[in-house]
Amino acid sequence: MPGTVIVGTQWGDEGKGKLTDLIAKEMQVVVRYQGGHNAGHTLVVDGEKFALQLVPSGVLYPWVTPVIGNGVVVDPSALIAEIDALEARGVDTSRLRVSGNAHLIMPYHTEIDRLTERYLGKNALGTTKRGIGPAYADKAARVGLRVQDLLDPKIFRQKLEVALKEKNLILAKLYNRLALSADDIADKYLGELAPRLEPLIADAVALVHDALDAGANVLFEGAQATFLDLDHGTYPFVTSSNPVAGGACIGAGVGPRDIGRVIGIAKAYVTRVGSGPFPTELDGPVAETLVDRGKEFGTVTGRRRRPGWFDAVMVRQAVRLNSITELCITKLDVLDTFETIRVCTGYEADGERYHYMPYHQSVLHKVTPIYEELPGWQTDLTGMTQWSDLPEQARAYVEFVAQQGGAPVTMVGVGPGREQMIRTPMKGLSEPTEEDDDDDEYDEGDDWEVGPGVLVI
Repeated sequence: MPGTVIVGTQWGDEGKGKLTDLIAKEMQVVVRYQGGHNAGHTLVVDGEKFALQLVPSGVLYPWVTPVIGNGVVVDPSALIAEIDALEARGVDTSRLRVSGNAHLIMPYHTEIDRLTERYLGKNALGTTKRGIGPAYADKAARVGLRVQDLLDPKIFRQKLEVALKEKNLILAKLYNRLALSADDIADKYLGELAPRLEPLIADAVALVHDALDAGANVLFEGAQATFLDLDHGTYPFVTSSNPVAGGACIGAGVGPRDIGRVIGIAKAYVTRVGSGPFPTELDGPVAETLVDRGKEFGTVTGRRRRPGWFDAVMVRQAVRLNSITELCITKLDVLDTFETIRVCTGYEADGERYHYMPYHQSVLHKVTPIYEELPGWQTDLTGMTQWSDLPEQARAYVEFVAQQGGAPVTMVGVGPGREQMIRTPMKGLSEPTEEDDDDDEYDEGDDWEVGPGVLVI
């Protein structure tokens, strides 16, 4: 059975965690395929908030196997802290599996990330200073340590000593910092962290393919979003991996034919964190209303997000880049108080109009958004549960966004809760029909084989 990918269509913070949590109840496996603990998902279940960074959202369902794929960079301390926090709140994390091919974030990655941002000054990229970029850089340079190295102390120490020769030179000569001790790092990673992670380490590629071959439902979950993609985002103000749907193939070890449904998620407005171009960015009272009503502060960093009107140009580009089959619009309720609402339908620069995002960064930095104004609804949407409950103006807004974005909107979020998601009558490649469910061999209580060393659910 082909898998499902959920991907952000903006600059992140679209509400992927909530949608993933909602879709995960239909799944047997949920795979995180890229990023690190620099991105967070906030879930609200029965009024209780869960902030996840590395652990896939499906962990909250007892029949789901959450998998951290090979495309993720893992800080073992951060992962263990997140596991402990979930366990303390009664969430069973014993089903979690971590790919042995995922790369480790080491102490020198975090230190170099922090120092680099400081020395860049006004040209800083706005990273979370958690070592994500340096870890991916070492992966590309083929000097990284992987999760599987925790299982072989001799190999771990050899690789660590090779890496530290270069890293300590950088720290000492470039940043005037003391050298890091290989013994101290090895003692912590091998003596303290490895015993905690060893039961979770698995052949994630085999696990995922066993599930797909058995007809199980598999969800691929990315962090960040399309326009933070290393190749297709607003470079250099991007992340260090590929959040686009194609990244799921690399970061989870599957082929394109293993993916049959791609859900793009977008907020009813736009936000971004840190530096970079932002054509529809707002300031003043409208911006403050969006930030206040949308609680637009980072899950991981607490930083205030930059707000702007919905940008259909971005979504059109995201639909292209990800082969999006349907859209989910979140936080529609944040717009409840506006008398009129703007949607960017195109850009203009130097007398030329753009229907898609211009490829050249110099053009993107100077474009002027072309807006269409729509009437607001000035009605509280948060208690509504059906498409027909929504005011005519709210439905018209969603329909306009779908028409401009180029994909049907099949779900609309009207609040932070798991239950505050409304299905629309628009048809995408949506969830199984009732008839399909009757024929489905797998549901919550069924078992499936995933190979030796992996928990059977």
